[in-house]
Amino acid sequence: MKVKVIPVLEDNYMYLVIEEHTREAVAVDVAVAKRLLEIAGREGMSLTAVLTTHHHWDHAHGNELTQLHPGLAVMGADERISALTRKLAHGEELQFGAIHVRCLLTPGHTSGHMSYFLWEDECLDPPAFFSGDALSVAGCSWHLEGNMQQMYQSLAEILGTLPPQMKVFCGHEHTLSNLEFAHKVEPCSDHVKAKLSWAKKRDEDDMPTVPSTLGEEFLYNPFLRCAPSPPEESVQEFTGRTAPAEVLEVLCGERAAFQHAAEPLQLQVPALLALHWGLLGEPGQK
Repeated sequence: MKVKVIPVLEDNYMYLVIEEHTREAVAVDVAVAKRLLEIAGREGMSLTAVLTTHHHWDHAHGNELTQLHPGLAVMGADERISALTRKLAHGEELQFGAIHVRCLLTPGHTSGHMSYFLWEDECLDPPAFFSGDALSVAGCSWHLEGNMQQMYQSLAEILGTLPPQMKVFCGHEHTLSNLEFAHKVEPCSDHVKAKLSWAKKRDEDDMPTVPSTLGEEFLYNPFLRCAPSPPEESVQEFTGRTAPAEVLEVLCGERAAFQHAAEPLQLQVPALLALHWGLLGEPGQK
């Protein structure tokens, strides 16, 4: 089983999971159909299905490719997913050739967020986990449609029980910013410092930082380091809380504030001008 990492849009990733003997592939989070089909065609792959983690356009807009591939299954857990043909349930298992898929509902970012655990029998490669926006390298989405208890359960009870050698393929390239925040949370952590130095080099070379492994994430991802009960002492100290869900809630608020403070004013000006010129709708309009 091989995973093809495909950067798209500003910072998204979509993926092709390939059964190497047959060249059949499962697509994950198709944001841009044309680019995915170009790569699949160039490398001689045939698409068997599309797995979508959640309904947001930057993960599902490319599901329009079903217009070019009638009969192609588009699967996910949320009826809001574009072109959905099959709604999945938590714990459901699928098989595409030699590739097995376990569907794991991970609400928080959206109420219908589904993550996917993939493996191939008699394969030496570790399993792959496609986390969408439920988990990213050194972070997770702090924009929530669900509630904090749901998010904590997704991180601690679903993700936290998976094998540590599992490779994590997330939905966005937010690693550098995530690690800068992780360094603020745990400034004395050697694991955070080492990963941050590595991520800066990858950023300079314009290279992806995916995948990580789940075992690595527990060393430097503050959102997973609040998942044990009780949370890591350094994370408790940063948040001033001890209950895991409360620690997570403070982390999400602090992460959002950290991101807003880091955004330069000049990046906001074009959007304001576009709004003034009528190129963008008023807030809340889609």
